[in-house]
Amino acid sequence: MSSSRIDALTQWAAEQNGLNSGAIRLSRAGGDASFRRYFRLTLPCGSTRIVMDAPPTQEDSTPFVAIGKRWYAAKLPVPHIYAADLDAGFLLLDDLGDTPLQALFTDEARIQQSHLDALSLLAKLQNHANPAALPPYDATLLNRELDLFPEWCLNNWLSLSTPASWDELRGHLVEQALNQPVVSVHRDYDAMNIMVHNQQLYMIDFQDAVAGPISYDVISLLRGRYCRFSQAQFMQFVDSFYRQARQDGRLPRHVSNDEFLIQCQAMAAQRSLKVLGIFCRLTLRDAKQGYLSRLPHFLAHLEDSLTTLPQHSEFAEWVSGTLRPAIALRLAESTL
Repeated sequence: MSSSRIDALTQWAAEQNGLNSGAIRLSRAGGDASFRRYFRLTLPCGSTRIVMDAPPTQEDSTPFVAIGKRWYAAKLPVPHIYAADLDAGFLLLDDLGDTPLQALFTDEARIQQSHLDALSLLAKLQNHANPAALPPYDATLLNRELDLFPEWCLNNWLSLSTPASWDELRGHLVEQALNQPVVSVHRDYDAMNIMVHNQQLYMIDFQDAVAGPISYDVISLLRGRYCRFSQAQFMQFVDSFYRQARQDGRLPRHVSNDEFLIQCQAMAAQRSLKVLGIFCRLTLRDAKQGYLSRLPHFLAHLEDSLTTLPQHSEFAEWVSGTLRPAIALRLAESTL
């Protein structure tokens, strides 16, 4: 980030608080897989806010502002947006601290409770955020996401051809997603995007929210980057979500527990495949570091899902016999 942009950001943040730039202090507060950067603004009184720098040539913050204002008005736990200059790419937000949900994953009991708490927060989102104003998570978008896997992971990174069983799997995963009730989908409901502040959970990074399958955010949480649950543990979490969703009407009565579990496993396979493609794209196209080392974790998530989808055993065999060895070899070569 250039010094001139830092100066402009500091001046803008000061003006939003009726101060001159010398009266405030900015300190780095992290970044993410995008081109956004965050700074903590300390005011003379000692209170703090977060300043987001999202260069408009690389990041469109319009959806974040629009969704954030709607969800905040719906009394959902998201950061308040005090000010936004979309042309400059500057935003002034609540400071929700430095404790993402995964910081609480210190033992099995806290991991269990943290995920149950996050599923309860997800229920609030699905019950109170109207999906009508969000872009649809339709067949076009689902297919485009799935295509990231053969394009970036297989072809561009591994130089592997797409297996013959791919088209059948792809079609089935899209069909399973579209058969589900439509809700507001955060789309990256990972522990790192759930902040713990004053003993309450808050959602951040919701700019890619869509109107889509009810199971998607469940999977983002349960098959995320920090934990790999056994099938029994996974089923217990899904059952907890299922019972709550049936009770409050998000899931219709005719959807059985077994049927919803199959939908979740198919959604998990879809998301794992998408993530494998995205992580390779972040590495190859965007020169982001550290994502390739996470591939084995999401490959394991994919294998966990495929074991519950016996009609796709051919693809599952290809994953274990071809894809896993190819990824292991490529990662080993990259460390030499």
